Amino acid sequence: MRREKIPVTVLTGFLGAGKTTLLNRLLKAPEMAGCAVLINEFGEIGLDHLLVEKLDDDVVLLNAGCLCCTVRGDLVRALRDLALRAEAGQEIRRVVVETTGLADPAPILQTLMTDPVVLSAYRLDGVVTLVDAVAGMATLDTQVEAVKQAAMADRLVLTKTDIATPEAVAALKARLAALNPIAPLLPADAPPAALLDAGDFTTSGRIPEVASWLEQEAHGHHHHHHHHDPNRHDAGIQACSFVFDDPLPWDGVATWLEMLTLTRGDSILRVKGLLNIAGQDRPVIVHGVQHVFHPPLILAAWPEDDDRRSRLVFVLRNLEPQVVAEGLAAFVTAARETEKSRDF
Repeated sequence: MRREKIPVTVLTGFLGAGKTTLLNRLLKAPEMAGCAVLINEFGEIGLDHLLVEKLDDDVVLLNAGCLCCTVRGDLVRALRDLALRAEAGQEIRRVVVETTGLADPAPILQTLMTDPVVLSAYRLDGVVTLVDAVAGMATLDTQVEAVKQAAMADRLVLTKTDIATPEAVAALKARLAALNPIAPLLPADAPPAALLDAGDFTTSGRIPEVASWLEQEAHGHHHHHHHHDPNRHDAGIQACSFVFDDPLPWDGVATWLEMLTLTRGDSILRVKGLLNIAGQDRPVIVHGVQHVFHPPLILAAWPEDDDRRSRLVFVLRNLEPQVVAEGLAAFVTAARETEKSRDF
């Protein structure tokens, strides 16, 4: 008896558009039972798989780097492993691939639509692209990957409309409709049914560039320069990570992050952290995009077997990691000194 093919949803969107938040919401829905999640991140330290709340054997972190090249092999291997587990009787009814915010979706789609191993067990169920209503316009102006993500979507989800001006939202909607005439534009709280079962991917009705991007991938013309350094996307973009063994003073971290986003916001494409804060026994999540810094979240508990070290991951544009490191060290030291003097 031939098994039914497992649907694969590609979840994409530029840095900080809200993919992990959407994923956590989706995974709680009954129709997502038996869903395996593959996560790809940009940077030396993977964090997102720790932030996806359904932390069991079905969350797989693909090697950090861009899905466009180094990770394509990893994607095929991970899908092959999942298919073997499904054959052996494990319930895997659906797969979600969450891409790094810097990923070009063309190679991923090309892999899912043409790799014989993948095609034997899976069918592409659609591309869901998140677009941030605050930073979306500027991102589309400056990042070709963001344009590709929007143009190749089967479903477009607009996030952060509550903190964007109505004019910005209207302008962004018009631009997205021109970039992608066939994808419905959905709100951030769209139910799973609106995002899933989008049907086979087709270039019909899309802007002509989509077909040519896929064509280029088919002939292997993708970014060879990435192979030299998976953490560098174009000359100005790089990821850097910091790990701290001792609990951090909240005053120092918060003040420094505020200063950094105010003064160098354009250069902070993304910051995300899982922090051990002094005096707080649960992990604190911080995240921001350019000039927007979101209120910190406190998770219910540390992930199992976690060593409770603080981890901060940045994706920077035209800003040296050393500048970030020195500023952080100075603020943390100052906050610790202040604490000490209060104790006397």
